[in-house]
Amino acid sequence: MDIERFTDIIARFLAVSGKILPDDIVKKLAELKAAEHMPLAKSVYDSMSRNQDLAASLDRPSCQDTGVVNFFVSAGENFPGLGKIAGALREAVVRATAEAPLRHNTVAIFDEKNDGTNVGERAPFVHWDIVPGSDKVKVETYMAGGGCSLPGRAITLMPSAGYEGIVQYVFDTMVDWGINACPPLLIGIGIAGSVENASILSKRALLRPLGSHNPNPRGAEMEGLLEDGLNRLGIGPQGLSGSSSVMGVHIESAARHPSTISVGINVGCWAHRRGAIVLDKDLSYEILSHKGVRL
Repeated sequence: MDIERFTDIIARFLAVSGKILPDDIVKKLAELKAAEHMPLAKSVYDSMSRNQDLAASLDRPSCQDTGVVNFFVSAGENFPGLGKIAGALREAVVRATAEAPLRHNTVAIFDEKNDGTNVGERAPFVHWDIVPGSDKVKVETYMAGGGCSLPGRAITLMPSAGYEGIVQYVFDTMVDWGINACPPLLIGIGIAGSVENASILSKRALLRPLGSHNPNPRGAEMEGLLEDGLNRLGIGPQGLSGSSSVMGVHIESAARHPSTISVGINVGCWAHRRGAIVLDKDLSYEILSHKGVRL
């Protein structure tokens, strides 16, 4: 594998995903604006649209907080140079930070130092899946900003709390902290048998395209009910009240222990900097999240 070309592609893609929102997010924001009846809320949506136009025309990030970069990598077992991918992703973050540019957000724990590169101890954090029989690699990027990370929570409930307990926990979190995350929000929920699994699943839920549903009909129903209920809170864009509080609710799950039910919550703000790109072994690529964009 041409590791230099791989690194350059990812660095350029990071820059794009920091400046241009994914196609499904742009479409959803337009739909929410069209359905909005409150003048102030419509004005906020107008400012969001203007923000995106300026980010594109000025070639600047769509939000000053470009977050801490997370990668979710689905690597084919036959993709060449698997052992070099992690290093290439790290270098891509360094390059994108300097060239995009991205704000320096990575601070060392305990030492409280920021070296201005957005890399550090386990940063960027890389989540791995190995895909049997494949010679492609899918790289999903997510810029986790400070505001949208504030409502991140996880808890293990007593099994008697049931699914009603999950709903209560989600609503309590959104009422307490949701306004900090720059609504309308994308809510990612993980349900599993331990908090670490639930937390990772809730972050993975944010990577799903809007309009997708949990494969279990009951899970899909729960997503819809939560979305409807959260919108009834009337938080509105940027927390200034309005018809919609969320862009969607996504639930990912894993089988649990009979004595526990764990819940994780992660939130994406309106400027949901998510990206997905698939590279072949010859490093030709397809961008899934931003159709028509070339690097």
